[in-house]
Amino acid sequence: MNNFFKVALVALVALFLGACSDSNEKQEQKVQEKKVIKVGATPIPHAEILQEVKKILAKDGYTLEIVEFTDYVTPNIAVEEGELDANFFQHLPYMNEFNKNKNTHLVKTVNVHLEPMGVYSNKIKSLKEIKEGDTIAVPNDPTNESRALDILQREGLLTFKDVELKTAKDILDNPKNLKIEELDAPQLPRVLDEVTAAVINTNYALLSNLNPLKDALAIESKDSPYANIITVKAGNEEKPYIKALDKAINSEEIKNYIRTKYEGSIIEAF
Repeated sequence: MNNFFKVALVALVALFLGACSDSNEKQEQKVQEKKVIKVGATPIPHAEILQEVKKILAKDGYTLEIVEFTDYVTPNIAVEEGELDANFFQHLPYMNEFNKNKNTHLVKTVNVHLEPMGVYSNKIKSLKEIKEGDTIAVPNDPTNESRALDILQREGLLTFKDVELKTAKDILDNPKNLKIEELDAPQLPRVLDEVTAAVINTNYALLSNLNPLKDALAIESKDSPYANIITVKAGNEEKPYIKALDKAINSEEIKNYIRTKYEGSIIEAF
């Protein structure tokens, strides 16, 4: 009987260890075989570009799920909380400021394209027509507001203190007593009938059928540091599916797509 129990015990332990080993192998295999990549993006041009990336990833056995957002906050929270694998809508200065303010852990993987910010108006045809006391609307998030005010300074409308991120409070010289109205970025195209002009991010301009090359009264320099990026949560940068996403979105096919589709209104940054 003792021998019988010994044999039974050994068999039971072997079975248990085998089950654990099988479970671990299955978990590892599940991680290794992750083939669905969930990416958040604003509609134009980001989701449009991702539709092309989707075709490339499919050839490598990946399924790209594109989740569209119309704001700049929700897609970052979704990546931080693991609801998204990545997002594609922002530039590095915005992401860094977001991390600082929201205590998130987001990192850049690759640059994709530059969207030159522009000044638009339904009331004037040239910035020379701006009059005493006119109102110019700008984005209210720190990096994009500073970026917008840089354009107004370059056009000679305002001068500012030497600070890292400009706001209306940093104006030194305002010869026409312009009023700067700070609004959420998605709202800017909607207020063009209410203000003299607005400085608008290209994704929201394109969404409102505004062409930066044809409709902007002034446009950001092409050497701007604000390239749009792929963003993931820290620790996921080297995951195979993220590497596959980066490779696809930085491919020659996507470079050619950006050049052909947008004809210079956005510019590849890789």
